[in-house]
Amino acid sequence: MLTRMTSHARVPEKPTLDGLADTWSARWESDQTYAFVRPGSRDEVFSIDTPPPTVSGSLHVGHVFSYTHTDVVARYQRMLGKQVFYPIGWDDNGLPTERRVQNFYGVRCDPSVPYDPDFTPPEKPDPKKQVPISRKNFVELCHELTQVDEKAFEDLWRQVGLSVDWNQLYTTISDDSQAVAQKAFLRNVARGEAYLSHAPTLWDVTFQTAVAQAELEARDYPGAYHTLRFEKVDAPGEYVQIETTRPELLPAVCALIAHPDDERFQPLFGTSVRSPLFDVEIPVLAHAAAEMDKGAGIAMCCTFGDLTDVQWWRELQLPTRTVIGRDGRLLRETPEWLVNTAPYEQIAGKTTHSAREALVEMLRESGDMLGEPEKTQRKANFFEKGTKPLEIVSTRQWYIRNGGRDETLKQELLNRGNELEWVPAHMRHRYENWVNGLNGDWLISRQRYFGVPFPVWYRLDADGEPDYDSPIMPEESSPPIDPQSDVPEGFTADQRNQPGGFIGDPDVMDTWATSSLSPHLATGWGRDDELFGLTFPMDMAPQAHDIIRTWLFSRVVRAHLENDVLPWKRATISGFVMDPDRKKMSKSKGNVVVPTDILERFGPDAVRWRAAMARPGMDSPFDESQMKVGRRLATKILNAAKFALTMGPIDGEVTEGLDLAMLTALRSVIERATDAFDSYDYTSALEAAEQFFWAFCDDHIETVKKRAHGDDQAAASARAALAQALDVMLRLFAPFMPFVTEEVWSWWREGSVHRQSWPTIDELPADGDPELVADLASALIGVRGAKSDAKVSMKTPILSVTIAGPAESLKRLRSIEQDLRAVGSITGDITWLEGDEVGVNDVVLGEPPAKRK
Repeated sequence: MLTRMTSHARVPEKPTLDGLADTWSARWESDQTYAFVRPGSRDEVFSIDTPPPTVSGSLHVGHVFSYTHTDVVARYQRMLGKQVFYPIGWDDNGLPTERRVQNFYGVRCDPSVPYDPDFTPPEKPDPKKQVPISRKNFVELCHELTQVDEKAFEDLWRQVGLSVDWNQLYTTISDDSQAVAQKAFLRNVARGEAYLSHAPTLWDVTFQTAVAQAELEARDYPGAYHTLRFEKVDAPGEYVQIETTRPELLPAVCALIAHPDDERFQPLFGTSVRSPLFDVEIPVLAHAAAEMDKGAGIAMCCTFGDLTDVQWWRELQLPTRTVIGRDGRLLRETPEWLVNTAPYEQIAGKTTHSAREALVEMLRESGDMLGEPEKTQRKANFFEKGTKPLEIVSTRQWYIRNGGRDETLKQELLNRGNELEWVPAHMRHRYENWVNGLNGDWLISRQRYFGVPFPVWYRLDADGEPDYDSPIMPEESSPPIDPQSDVPEGFTADQRNQPGGFIGDPDVMDTWATSSLSPHLATGWGRDDELFGLTFPMDMAPQAHDIIRTWLFSRVVRAHLENDVLPWKRATISGFVMDPDRKKMSKSKGNVVVPTDILERFGPDAVRWRAAMARPGMDSPFDESQMKVGRRLATKILNAAKFALTMGPIDGEVTEGLDLAMLTALRSVIERATDAFDSYDYTSALEAAEQFFWAFCDDHIETVKKRAHGDDQAAASARAALAQALDVMLRLFAPFMPFVTEEVWSWWREGSVHRQSWPTIDELPADGDPELVADLASALIGVRGAKSDAKVSMKTPILSVTIAGPAESLKRLRSIEQDLRAVGSITGDITWLEGDEVGVNDVVLGEPPAKRK
């Protein structure tokens, strides 16, 4: 039974959506509406691994959509009675933050510069003339700027209405997070899962850092094929022709490679040729990775031009002949393996572009290039944040095993993907394709500054050379550690960088190496055993589909290695928000929609409604006009609620057939919405609620409007049914439109609608006939259509009308004849005629009502 509520009590005279976000955001914070309260068991918790956004970037409408998808599920689970563990973090370390700091303050990090405790950035930063500052000063500026960015992000998410628990906020660069990341790394090393290796590394020459396979982006890049000739050693004057787009790597060639089945080159296998210009004798070898139908069918293997070169070099045990340095230029020292060194002296120290031009000219002059370069578009690997093709250089890096070189581990991780519940299910294939395509372990070190340091030192021998084979590791309990300032056990500070002393590892962990531990960071791993037991493994991992290969997979790897479980039960994947031309939104394309703009113009409930209409995993084109539909729905909720709550007392019994039919029909809506939510299909849940609501407003409210103003039992039934339906529909809409539903709930209920129970069918009568609702809708379509065709007001009286339909339908409609007459303004005779379907004909209209002056 509903609490008695009399006319106009607490219902605003002119309800409005304006200001609701600010009002209720503040109330939710002061009341701690969404705070996680630790229950007695794990079964009572729904735990979410919320993506920590990169605060140095900018949010667009796509982020608002995907985070809203998570929030509607969180709100639903809370209404089911779960204690929802819904933390949020900021991913505030890594290259994006460093770039933003460089541009914002006009500085760059130079570890050779001493620390200045009184340093202040330039008043007028010049990104083209950045001031070199110490590593410590640079990190301090990173912390300073991220705090500003984080406040802006928090304000936006509060405006959107995310029901995260702000008490559970974490950052990926905090002392806690550094301790977790370093402890997990030390445990990986102890178990042999992490290792240091000097090997070919994908390298971004702009950012001067190593890049992992997951961060690669293949892009079209202009190039040209150059046809070069290699003279046969055992047959002077005879040549082997190859085609290459990278003639600048000619000094690094260590073999020519062809497919073992290629008959053209089988006589050459096991023989040698001389490289043009440099006269280095190199073997001709066979390998199955060579492509017979590409170019000349035989290729240079250089150390290193691409990942295929790395494969050939490793599997054929070829010599390492590196000529490109970390700065992207050819090494300044002439390589010792070159026979003819004069050509190299002309290209030493040049960029790859300049070296290519110089070598091409020399090859023309020597006659070793046949014809002219033939322009082409080739695929080149780029760092996803970079603008120049990656080089492959030999560097010393930290790796974590991920199945790229271990078939047993790879199969275990594929099994984890099968164990995981995917929403939508087909996203599993993206995971499987990524894991099957791995060709190396996960490179986790970066040659940057603002990140989690590796808690590692190296002894220096008598000559001051580091012993990389025996790194010094601290105890697990020691982190957080900064090896640039902290001293390993057994040494003193004055031994730093001295022969016989030590050096700290200068690198930091890739940001994914920290965010791959987001389940551990959020749930208190190693710091709060009770919280960890209540929340891990987590229930849900929401994210976009483009980072399945990075964030999703890396979290699976870390939890598999550390805990021998999946980090969560299911992954829910959002699609992209596309521009109207179905292109992905990005700043570089200039098609980004700023979320603050649409939130201010349409309100968060309208934006959230549109977000929830984007189905799981499906890309969705953005159309601003759709926001108007969402705002219209929010406004209609206000107005319908005002009507339902201002007719008079609402504590009566529901007795009338139409009222019972409407409430019984609402039971099926609850079932559909609940089934959809349980399948993480929030869009279908919203569609079920919205479809019923509009029919409720257009048909039921209009039909019972006159009756509800009365003072008899029929009126009391109308008001009670309106209130019961409103109560249920507010809860159905609450996950999607939290502000307007909370506002209406506050007019007549205590507490927050978001702490109420999700509606169940047991709350509503089952003895009504929902077919009556459908019959009424069909009859009203006929009545309204007749008046619309006549272009008269809907209040125009009907002097006579024939209502046709099956006998059962006519029986139902005759039972609500008074309501039907009221809504249709039928003042004359109704003829009831049996037919195949409900319809209205033979309508005779009276005079339209006079317009008010």
